[in-house]
Amino acid sequence: MNTATLARRGLRCVWILGLGALLSTNALAAEPERDEVRELPRGHYALPEEGNVIGENYTVTVEEGDTLVDIAREHNVGYEEIRMANPEVSIWAPYEGTEVKIPGRRLLPEAPREGIVVNLSELRLYYYSEEGIVETYPISVGREEFSTPVGVTKTTVKVKDPAWSPPASMRREAAERGEPAPEVVPPGPDNPLGSHAILLGIPSYLIHGTNKPEGVGMRVSRGCIRMFPEDIESLYERVPSGTKVNIIDQPFKAGWSDEGVLYAQSYPQLEENQGSFEPLINAIETVTRAFGEEQPPVDYARLRELVEAPDGQIVSLLQAASEEPTPAEPEPPELFEELQVSER
Repeated sequence: MNTATLARRGLRCVWILGLGALLSTNALAAEPERDEVRELPRGHYALPEEGNVIGENYTVTVEEGDTLVDIAREHNVGYEEIRMANPEVSIWAPYEGTEVKIPGRRLLPEAPREGIVVNLSELRLYYYSEEGIVETYPISVGREEFSTPVGVTKTTVKVKDPAWSPPASMRREAAERGEPAPEVVPPGPDNPLGSHAILLGIPSYLIHGTNKPEGVGMRVSRGCIRMFPEDIESLYERVPSGTKVNIIDQPFKAGWSDEGVLYAQSYPQLEENQGSFEPLINAIETVTRAFGEEQPPVDYARLRELVEAPDGQIVSLLQAASEEPTPAEPEPPELFEELQVSER
């Protein structure tokens, strides 16, 4: 992304506005096309022609009997996502009439747009299912002592109504509690795999449903990837065996909207990866890659806030054109020097 590109985007916007005025008499003819976009199935988004921002944020109103978990599931959002977007709202007993933010706008991960991409820190799966379309769904991944491995694999066998064999470690733990676990759990409401499972090339790891959907969007599994029952059922019907699965961990994402605005999203770093890389340097490197060879005019104070207090919200990182730099606002070299000193 460079200045020339941004300038071209500005000219393109002016051209589109002029064209819109000339074609105003065809407004009714364009209406079905907009309706078609709105009618995309749950979790489906048209890939932007430029940039990597999809979806929109919006609000809904709590109705009697709603929980935040109910609202999250209805709107294709996971537990941690809805909690971070609404820190002042009770998860289990929100007041009727409360406005709830739905964090539906997000950046695509920095990964090839093919097959399935799982971003562990984001607790979200992306599926590039067809030309010009990306699907995304909240997921659960392995908790700290059973972390989901990073790497590239593929889907193998698909199983409907799978039986579940608790691992030996789980059976030992259950026996120690005086609650011996069965060697095999048959299909049914007590089966933690739910009704659909997609096996991966990594032995013993699956993408599957769950009989406890309220936990989707949390780190609660023993390494497998859990989805809402309706999402895994949809994926199960359409994902071919042999589909590439790229499991990554990107707690910080940066990218452009199609209007030429630089955005970022920051998520809590996985506990087991804390200390493996410096979050602030990683964020600066991510932003630098988004700009290419140019020096990014980034609000570094805001960047630091995102890294130190990640909440998953998508925010602009570009400095305003009229903004005067202040001595308190660190430039990239100062940030690197400060980090190098602290590491010593």
